[in-house]
Amino acid sequence: MAHLRMGRREAANRNVVETIEPKSHPVRSWAEDEDVTLDPTRDLFSIQFNGKKRSAAFEVTGNPCPMRSSVLAELDKRIRNKSARIGIMGMGYVGLPLATEFAESGFSVTGIDLNEERVKQVNAGASYIPDVSGDQLTCLVTAKRLSAVSGYEVLSELDVIIMCVPTPLRKTRDPDISFIVAAAEQIAKHARPGQLIILESTTYPGTTQEVILPLLQSDGSLKAGQDFCLAFSPERVDPGNVQFPIKRIPKVIGGVTPTCQQMAMQLYRQIMQRVVSVSSPTVAEMVKLFENTFRAVNIALANEMALLCNRLGIDVWEVVDGAKTKPFGFMAFYPGPGIGGHCIPKDPMYLAWKARLHGFEPRLIDLADQINRQMPHHVVGRVAQALNDRKKSLNGAHILLIGLAYKKDVNDMRESPTFEVAEALVQKGASVSYHDPYIPSAAFNGNPLHSTALSPERLQATDCVVLLTNHTSLDYDQILQHAPLIVDTRHQYGLAQQRNGHVVGL
Repeated sequence: MAHLRMGRREAANRNVVETIEPKSHPVRSWAEDEDVTLDPTRDLFSIQFNGKKRSAAFEVTGNPCPMRSSVLAELDKRIRNKSARIGIMGMGYVGLPLATEFAESGFSVTGIDLNEERVKQVNAGASYIPDVSGDQLTCLVTAKRLSAVSGYEVLSELDVIIMCVPTPLRKTRDPDISFIVAAAEQIAKHARPGQLIILESTTYPGTTQEVILPLLQSDGSLKAGQDFCLAFSPERVDPGNVQFPIKRIPKVIGGVTPTCQQMAMQLYRQIMQRVVSVSSPTVAEMVKLFENTFRAVNIALANEMALLCNRLGIDVWEVVDGAKTKPFGFMAFYPGPGIGGHCIPKDPMYLAWKARLHGFEPRLIDLADQINRQMPHHVVGRVAQALNDRKKSLNGAHILLIGLAYKKDVNDMRESPTFEVAEALVQKGASVSYHDPYIPSAAFNGNPLHSTALSPERLQATDCVVLLTNHTSLDYDQILQHAPLIVDTRHQYGLAQQRNGHVVGL
């Protein structure tokens, strides 16, 4: 039951009913403080006035609207009292923190992942992501709030299914949504009435309505908004950002129908401090691509400024720090060795691909991508130049790369520019090793490497140290004291150290 205060027309569950039209009953004026009760399981809602025996039937219209089927009304009830069973498909950097958040709020959560090792780790309470502690995970597993499986049979038992699967690029740099399609096909195979299905994976505008919805309605037995609910809500996880955990990041939601919208918002209100409603899944999909394309384009501008400042003999960080003193109209972005992570290197390409399908050439997006992708090669050029200035050759040099993760203080090496830097150095004849306190081992071009322990002797034995990820825990004084040459792509040592010739900037 939903309670409505007629004068303000605002439901107690925060859903606004825009118009109320009488159905075969005379219009009457409602008192400002008069409460009514709506039965959300009927198309025509009985309104029972407090303290009165009379009732009248009304048709409720507007967006969002109340639940219009008994199965969805039951789902709404289960979400509110947290008895709904939630399933997370994909237990990676997005899925595991999300599953943890729901489980901590009181829901029973099942993670679904084809990676058997991940499933074992979750069920053992062993976290593989810095944003979720082992103690946190162990507590939830012990309390039977969180578990993981590698099969799809559990899908039919779940009330809510959230897809957090990878969306990579193909070799042609076109979108690869095969993981989304595979997940949606499994959901369709096990679907039943009374489920809420949400896609969080980044994708191009139209995926939810043009790809997922037809799959879920393919046999004609289920209809969105009546038998099940479907929505898109983009993930906004920033690995390692303790200032903005999941619950503090506003959640954008776009439902296929008003009922779907209402149901998805009801779910995320259980764990989020703020939910933001947009008019459709396509708008929500575009929101995610726009916010990360914004970042990619501005990073590209900062990177191009770095290339220009290098030619002019100017320190680009000094320029940015000076510019950001302007209290309006400027937002600071900094250059680096390249862009990494799942979002910024890929999201703009999803948008560019969709734009071309509609005959639009996204020139700014393409140019930004070209600039960002050349930065690893610029780093290699800086190493070669620095060695040459000291009468050494890059061919045969011993190069130690500091940092394999794409950003500091995480173990996430997805799309890390370090791999491209390492590959280019090897191609030019250099011997490459790496150190990263968060990543003990990794494969470079199929060859396994282990993180090298930092010591005065190891640093002195290198021809050049390349600082690519400035983890907080690194001993920068030790590196500065013992490394014969440092190429600092993160401005860790500042302009003063660069001026003495021992440290070379980007």
